[in-house]
Amino acid sequence: MPQHILRYWETRFPQLRPLQRAGNRRYYRAEDIDLVRRIDTLLNREGYTVRGVQQLLAAEKTAPIIRESTPSPIPALRAIRALLAEALIEDGSAA
Repeated sequence: MPQHILRYWETRFPQLRPLQRAGNRRYYRAEDIDLVRRIDTLLNREGYTVRGVQQLLAAEKTAPIIRESTPSPIPALRAIRALLAEALIEDGSAA
């Protein structure tokens, strides 16, 4: 990623704040790099505008993260498989 683009994004996205050391050298942490990749994807691949990405990131920041435990689909799949097997057996005996 070109340096001038990173500097511009730092002015537009308050979430992007790399560590700055002596001489204004910037050190990007793993979460900073993930954010840069996400911004790049949204802007250059998905067609968002800078303002659109700002709004999206701001909405994600304020929205509560709800983590629901999703039940395993395996019991339901086994029940469906049993019903299908039963239907095939009934179909075979009717012929």
